[in-house]
Amino acid sequence: MTVNRIDAEMLSKMFLAGAKNIEAKKEWINELNVFPVPDGDTGTNMSLTIMAAAREVSALSNPSMADLAKAISSGSLRGARGNSGVILSQLFRGFTKVIKNYEEIDKFIITNAFQKAVETAYKAVMKPKEGTILTVAKGMADKCSEIVDEVDELEEFIRQVIEYGDYVLSQTPEMLPVLKQAGVVDSGGQGLMQVVKGGFDAFLGKELDLSITGSNSFSINKGAVGSAEPTDIKFGYCTEFIVMLEKEYTMETEHEFKEYLGSIGDSLVVVSDDDIVKVHVHTNDPGLAIQRGLTYGSLTSMKIDNMREEHHERLIKDAEKMAQIQAETAKKEEPRKDVGFIAVSIGEGINEIFKELGVDYLIEGGQTMNPSTEDMLNAIEKVNADNIFILPNNKNIILAANQAKALVEDKNIFVIPTKTVPQGITAVINYVPDKSPEDNEKNIQEEIERVKTGQVTYAVRDTNIDGKEIKENDIMGIGDHSILTVGNAVDKVTRDMIKELIDEETELISIYYGQEIEEDAAQELADKIAKEYSDCDIEVHFGGQPIYYYIVSVE
Repeated sequence: MTVNRIDAEMLSKMFLAGAKNIEAKKEWINELNVFPVPDGDTGTNMSLTIMAAAREVSALSNPSMADLAKAISSGSLRGARGNSGVILSQLFRGFTKVIKNYEEIDKFIITNAFQKAVETAYKAVMKPKEGTILTVAKGMADKCSEIVDEVDELEEFIRQVIEYGDYVLSQTPEMLPVLKQAGVVDSGGQGLMQVVKGGFDAFLGKELDLSITGSNSFSINKGAVGSAEPTDIKFGYCTEFIVMLEKEYTMETEHEFKEYLGSIGDSLVVVSDDDIVKVHVHTNDPGLAIQRGLTYGSLTSMKIDNMREEHHERLIKDAEKMAQIQAETAKKEEPRKDVGFIAVSIGEGINEIFKELGVDYLIEGGQTMNPSTEDMLNAIEKVNADNIFILPNNKNIILAANQAKALVEDKNIFVIPTKTVPQGITAVINYVPDKSPEDNEKNIQEEIERVKTGQVTYAVRDTNIDGKEIKENDIMGIGDHSILTVGNAVDKVTRDMIKELIDEETELISIYYGQEIEEDAAQELADKIAKEYSDCDIEVHFGGQPIYYYIVSVE
């Protein structure tokens, strides 16, 4: 049967299918990152963005098109992470502005919605760049307009739009030389295509898993924390091991083994293969389980956890969390101040530097996990000030910060476009209390332009970029706009990178060493740099940042 109209129920399935498709392929999309750094995160950001909306959509029961549109728009808007995630949320925002007025949508409404989506997304980006997700979206919107009067069946209409989207994506390396150098298509554009293709699979009626689970927060521990006392835990030790079978192990043997384990514990899982048996059991005497396992063969991968101890730790963490909430509540009750600061930070040492400089609220994020618009809004709510300066400290977070700014009505938000941590530190240092927030904004923006930053990390794949042949695991020194140096030794690459960064006006070189660098090694490097550039002041700080061995700034 030909289907030429899509109702809210079908569109909901299509949206969830698109979300699941990009979630499944996010790592593949991450690998399309132009720079071969270990923090390529386009796929992750787009996946987290759309999954935030998918959770809202999956919670709806028999929604109208207006309800569905609202869930998609608000969920993706607040869940948006990174530039690609923000642009994706703006595409959804524009698309839903059109469809919310209808109970069913056809090819004409889809065409109008696509055009509005592209218009909205382009407006959200200060300097739109062709060869990106925007270009792919525009290509599909243009194709809709081109064929809407020619193609009757909706299935064929969508198929041709997707085929043209793939074609435009294939051309992105011709539009952006940096993509061509790296030998990849635009990662954001690829992410968008996976969303649309997933939706088309649902439209075609393919059997898909549309269940949406998980959390959009930074918390790693997703388990619910109960309030039971430790005495409520009947069996205290979670015991796991693998038996490498050395004797005959029949179905009857397995039944006896399970029966025995069941007599000494619960939460029993026993899975056998040709030559191994995997065991999981909660018991008060792990030794008994292990001894019985040894009667069938040798043991490996043994793991015993004291669940009562873990329960105590959880209770302590709960108490600490409650104390923090109470402290934050008390802080809210303090008189509202004139100015507050929010900074995105990426390491223990850098956190302390920002705190010492008077930053009110730190958002963990930076290179390895871009905070969402919702994270920004939560931070803004917790800072009790009339005027709040946000320091994204990463070019991939600025759009999310601006999106949060647009959603706040009761405070004045100033997003300083800091692209690196050193720029963020310079921004706070140059704040002058006697000046107005507007004057400070202008002055700070001028000051951060004087900061040049270099970051040292390793390559995750072979590539050729910025005229440099790079092999996997090479050490790279990356400047504000390009890869400056490549080599095999961290110290040498760092020194070569600094040589590229400094000029005759340089007065200060600041070195922030990461979590993998020892203090003595960092100081030894600083001593060498001090000898080479005796006219400059050298500062060494523990940054504690992951992924990047050194972050260096010159001013």
